[in-house]
Amino acid sequence: MSGVAAVTNGEGAPLMAMKLSSALLFSAATGLLLIMNKIQPSQLTEEQRNATRLFKQLQSNIQTTIALGNPSEEDVKGAMEKVLALDKAYPLPLLGAMLEKYPAKFEPATWWPSKKGKTQSKKTGKMNNGWSEELEMEMREVVDVVKRKDAEDYDRLGNIALKVNKSLAIAGPLLTGIAAIGSTFIGNGSSLAAFVPLLAGSLASAINTFEHGGQVGMVFEMYRASAGFFNLLETSIESTLGEKDLEKRENGELFEMKMALQLGRSVSELRELASKSASYRMEGVDIDEFASKIF
Repeated sequence: MSGVAAVTNGEGAPLMAMKLSSALLFSAATGLLLIMNKIQPSQLTEEQRNATRLFKQLQSNIQTTIALGNPSEEDVKGAMEKVLALDKAYPLPLLGAMLEKYPAKFEPATWWPSKKGKTQSKKTGKMNNGWSEELEMEMREVVDVVKRKDAEDYDRLGNIALKVNKSLAIAGPLLTGIAAIGSTFIGNGSSLAAFVPLLAGSLASAINTFEHGGQVGMVFEMYRASAGFFNLLETSIESTLGEKDLEKRENGELFEMKMALQLGRSVSELRELASKSASYRMEGVDIDEFASKIF
């Protein structure tokens, strides 16, 4: 419409109709973009996909506890805390509560109840319940690699995605708004008046296509969820090692196997990673390997 109005000869009703049509269309596009950028449909989809997966996982865990028989009050309380934490982390969108799409700072997703670990007393000699001093040292090395490599990398990528998403969300509506205002000045004898809405509209089209076609919001949520996974892994290891009573801990061998599976490794590969991390740290060199082979 802006282009046609710019090449329309003369003045009067035809030119005015073109100018008004162009201004109205750009104004409508600005309003729709503001709504789209506020809701971020691709990001909402990724949020609810993660929430569905986590709720199904929690349902499976509860059913397993029931199938084993004799669930305790502690099991019921723990399940309720997990449900509430998950509901708080991923509220149903557009129903009064929605996650902040453009937070001031990148924060990993947190969908588990907080645990207050106990300070572990120093132990010597052989340990029990599948735990040994070597296994504890291995777990500490693994969590150190997760913090220094995996979590740090996703934090960096998440901050980049957040900044890009913010910039695009501001630039798109701003350019269509400029184009809407510029359309009203077409035909006043200045070639610049026709050039501004054409350029602004073209740039807005490219930016909005990249933002929503490239699903930048979904990428940001993916990084947030992945960073949350590593945060949960750190919390799980640290809270387990912080438990003073070994009998209250999860069996050490099973815990080691679970950590290895969550990182996409075999138990032997996990031990090699811990050994490599210890040797690199003694040499004062950063390890060149990520803990996870999945993400």
